[in-house]
Amino acid sequence: MYNSKSNYADEFISHEEIIDTLDWAVHEGQQQATIYSILEKAELMRGLNHREAAALLMCDDQEIKSQIFNLARKIKKRYYGNRIVMFAPLYLSNYCINGCVYCPYHAKNKDIKRIQLTQEEIRKEVIALQDMGHKRLALEAGEDPINNTMDYYLESIKTIYETKHRNGSIRRVNINVAATTVEDYRKLKAAGIGTYILFQETYHRKTYEELHPSGPKSDYGWHTEAMDRAMDGGIDDVGIGVLFGLDRFAYDFVGLLMHVEHLEASKGVGPHTISVPRIRPASDVSAEDFDNAVSDEQFTWIVACLRVAEPYCGMIISTRESQDVRGRVLELGISQMSGGSRTSVGGYSDVDHEVIDETAQFDIADHRTLDEVVYWLMTQDHIPSFCTACYRSGRTGDRFMSLLKSEQIVNCCQPNALMTLQEYLEDYASLKTKKLGETLIARGLHDIGNEKIRLQTIDSIEKIKQGKRDLCY
Repeated sequence: MYNSKSNYADEFISHEEIIDTLDWAVHEGQQQATIYSILEKAELMRGLNHREAAALLMCDDQEIKSQIFNLARKIKKRYYGNRIVMFAPLYLSNYCINGCVYCPYHAKNKDIKRIQLTQEEIRKEVIALQDMGHKRLALEAGEDPINNTMDYYLESIKTIYETKHRNGSIRRVNINVAATTVEDYRKLKAAGIGTYILFQETYHRKTYEELHPSGPKSDYGWHTEAMDRAMDGGIDDVGIGVLFGLDRFAYDFVGLLMHVEHLEASKGVGPHTISVPRIRPASDVSAEDFDNAVSDEQFTWIVACLRVAEPYCGMIISTRESQDVRGRVLELGISQMSGGSRTSVGGYSDVDHEVIDETAQFDIADHRTLDEVVYWLMTQDHIPSFCTACYRSGRTGDRFMSLLKSEQIVNCCQPNALMTLQEYLEDYASLKTKKLGETLIARGLHDIGNEKIRLQTIDSIEKIKQGKRDLCY
């Protein structure tokens, strides 16, 4: 039985409900009266349920698809403006005891070099990231209860926050590690993490179990119910996602939305972010081994439909995607983007590139430096933001969502984006990037509608130019 409020994975992600939804979307959902009723609701920019969104996803009518693309752009602009939050992944360890067939970290892979960073090596990585200009990290690690313990994660988080170099500091540490207990989530919360991130890979139980033949991650229920335990442990900002290409994208699209609905129904607030990775080749893994590959066109359409269905969730795209694809989806819904990323353990401080190919989790498609990505975003009239103010000001979970839904968050986000961009221009940018950034900031200041906030932001930017740092609303 489908029950969005249930604590059991097979009830809030009901296989029968997903199949019924897709059948309905193909047949009843494509009736003209039905589809136009859904479009009318979508135009309110307050979201759709999983059945309504599936009907749009399965639609082949080019006129309707054009409307959805345009609506996605409007929603993105309305709630997130032209700001793009920047971050980088930091891989701590690739030791793993799971058997995930799509990941080169799987336990049977004897070709990959296994590394776990020491605290001193973490400091070197953090300094390298700070010297690029990063302020926000997403920690990554394989699952290994002997090597990758909770104590190791907690010590690593402490090291990251304590490491300062020149004007650099990491102000927000998000973490993407294996599903764990409520007690451990409480420890992560106490350590000061921002968002807890965990991808489902696929919501199709049978496919999930085939892809995870061994290890703790093979337990579908334990993994799928992790966000409930995280929120019970006090973490109110969580990030979900699937790895498109492992199963039919329509199935996982519906499962993803049902997961959002479940968290809203059972915990009172949905996920802070949705990530949209696609399967990528890597050591011991070929994307051609999977039969459900998602084309660039399908991927773009998925992003648009997700934005229309979930106007309030942040959406993340990584360097798995090329510059071209990242450019296509920017205006359709993406609010966070990585830049200058390494998916290898120790890859940022490895100036001789000895470990990048030997320890990478997947191949990167966008190899540009952070400065190149920042410059490119600005040429697309987007404001690269290094802001972490909401987390440190307590604007998380339902408090953040209430501000977003009331469209008041812009009074914080626009000034903070401009101030953190000014910091980047002062400390890390190339001359070309700084020149373009100053022009963009001047235009961004003009766009702040509240005169008092605009004048305060101008004053703060002048202080940043004079050497002040970490000013925010």
